[in-house]
Amino acid sequence: MVCILASDRSSGEESGSVSSSSSIVFLTPAARAAHLDRRLAELYPETPIPLDHKDAYTLLIAVLLSAQCTDKRVNIQTPGLFAKADNPRDMVKLSVAEIDAHVRPCGLAPRKAQAIHRLSELLLEKHGGEVPRTFEELEALPGVGHKTASVVMSQAFGVPAFPVDTHIHRLAQRWKLTRLGASVEQTERDLKKLFPREHWNALHLRIIYYGREHCSARGCDGMVCALCRELFPERRRAVRVKKV
Repeated sequence: MVCILASDRSSGEESGSVSSSSSIVFLTPAARAAHLDRRLAELYPETPIPLDHKDAYTLLIAVLLSAQCTDKRVNIQTPGLFAKADNPRDMVKLSVAEIDAHVRPCGLAPRKAQAIHRLSELLLEKHGGEVPRTFEELEALPGVGHKTASVVMSQAFGVPAFPVDTHIHRLAQRWKLTRLGASVEQTERDLKKLFPREHWNALHLRIIYYGREHCSARGCDGMVCALCRELFPERRRAVRVKKV
């Protein structure tokens, strides 16, 4: 990344960033993305998965439960469930009511329990009791949407994916990596274009960590946290982002 003096601003725009006084101004999404990729890697060199699990199946169940629920709450509820059933064969032996008794605090009851029971049946019927390794097969399971499938593909099987949750969707708009008001689907497409494919799996976790710790929905308005100030030192108006 090349930075130039503000007096030479016009000649430096091709590089994507210019210096204005003592600050760097990032003019393009690509320049902002490159800066964020580097800074987030510095802040979070390790990227542990926030949901407690031991294999692809328990990760799948945990991610399903995390819909409209915090990871913290999911991690509180899953040990009791997994003590009784941590694989499809044992899970189908439980009734929906028994599953629901463990996962009801995660919300959307009893639909999550119903989905867990039915997807476990389908894993046995169609996949030999194993979690499938394609987006198409995963998204065909009850309760499994594209985001859930993306998390499983990336974190269980190492396939590059960019799951977009509420934190990533919010920060992508604050950081002008996608347009304000963009859909989740558009945000995912834009982020995949901006960041190297080999960085996606770690990067989506880094953005989540940063969003939770420093650039939360209420704690930052696009002008408070360190990265917002680095990217937009001249920003003077709060960025209002609609919740997913």
